[in-house]
Amino acid sequence: MVKLTMIARVTDGLPLAEGLDDGRDLNDAEFYKQQVKSLFKNLSRGHYEASRMSVETGPYIFQVCYLTMCDRAYPKKLAFQYLEELRNEFERVNGSQIETAARPYAFIKFDTFIQKTKKLYQDTHTQRNIAKLNDELYEVHQIMTRNVQEVLGVGEQLDQVSQMSSRLSSESRIYADKARDLNRQALIRKWAPVAIVLGVVFVLFWIKSKLW
Repeated sequence: MVKLTMIARVTDGLPLAEGLDDGRDLNDAEFYKQQVKSLFKNLSRGHYEASRMSVETGPYIFQVCYLTMCDRAYPKKLAFQYLEELRNEFERVNGSQIETAARPYAFIKFDTFIQKTKKLYQDTHTQRNIAKLNDELYEVHQIMTRNVQEVLGVGEQLDQVSQMSSRLSSESRIYADKARDLNRQALIRKWAPVAIVLGVVFVLFWIKSKLW
């Protein structure tokens, strides 16, 4: 059974639409929605190919093509055909506005189509869905499957590497500044006595020229 459905812009992970009634019968719905948002964020960074992928999480599995979360027993073939219908309609209706959308859930009215389409796919034993399962033109044998912690962990690791890189860069700048200060102090200690002697000599010559 389909539990959650969300649509986001892969280029930056901005959520565009979702099934508003989704998750009402789902324990920890907000937890899974946060996982979805983190997953979109990772996909936007190019960590994984976003076109088709299954991501396992607890007793469920995220099907990524747009994105839906189903029971593990729900057929992948139906899940991706469901997402394909959403994609075709979403791009037909909103395609020209996707790249210019600036706020989250700009196309929330698409929920009406999500709910209508989801009802068609809920029962895997209807004649319609049995026909789709038997459709040899729509095979999903090559779908990549990952665990959600593996996918989200990649992002966390890269974030840590980025933070370490930033920290090293900052520490390098601090070290360089300290090195310049030490060099400056060394030059002052080296040439200060000479400058003092020259200054005294200059003052003596100036006084002598005034008196004579």
